[in-house]
Amino acid sequence: MDRKSKLRKIVLAACIVLGALEGANAQAVQNSGASSAVVSQPDTTTALPDAQQTGQAETTALTPDENRQSATGNVAELQQMMHGSVLTELRTTYNGTYGASLLFYGKEMTYYVALFQQKNFWRVIKTQDAARAGLIYKDFVRQTMQLSDVEIRRTQLEAQKAFTQRMVALSQDRASRLQADLDVARQQQSIVASQQEQKRTEATELAQQKAVAQDQLRAAQRQVRDLQRQLDSGLPAH
Repeated sequence: MDRKSKLRKIVLAACIVLGALEGANAQAVQNSGASSAVVSQPDTTTALPDAQQTGQAETTALTPDENRQSATGNVAELQQMMHGSVLTELRTTYNGTYGASLLFYGKEMTYYVALFQQKNFWRVIKTQDAARAGLIYKDFVRQTMQLSDVEIRRTQLEAQKAFTQRMVALSQDRASRLQADLDVARQQQSIVASQQEQKRTEATELAQQKAVAQDQLRAAQRQVRDLQRQLDSGLPAH
């Protein structure tokens, strides 16, 4: 009986060990299968880390399915739906002529994220994942900012060029008017200088004529006195 009891204990222990090994193997296979399932699902996306956690801006990469959507019928589908009133506009951002919109189709709980330029849709992503739609919308908004940088800079430079040209025209007009005033002033100065020279010549001639006249006056006065004395000679004095 002791020998049989020992054999039973040995067999029981072996069974326990084998059972534990089989359980561990099964758990490993299950974990491996779960990991393979996550990798093999193309429609499953993982949210990118928060920019505040990573310390830098992140770009939302589109899945292959989303890339196919944006390149096929989503644009036409959204354009057709825009003619009706079935969509709700949740968010829209404009940067220059570029814009991004987040639209919601409540009947099918579907989100449309659109990137457009001058009201023309460029890319449209369709998803039922609200968080994913928000990430794509933020990424499209970032793209509109980048795309509009050159456009905004061009607009500013064009305005600066027009302003500078207008200021040049105003300055040239002002310079023309000042030149005209200066020409008139110089012409008038020349006329005045000629008149002054003529008047100085006339004054000199008049001064000379005055001197001659004064000499003639003095000579005439002497003659009158002499004649008066001759006339008065021989007459009794008063």
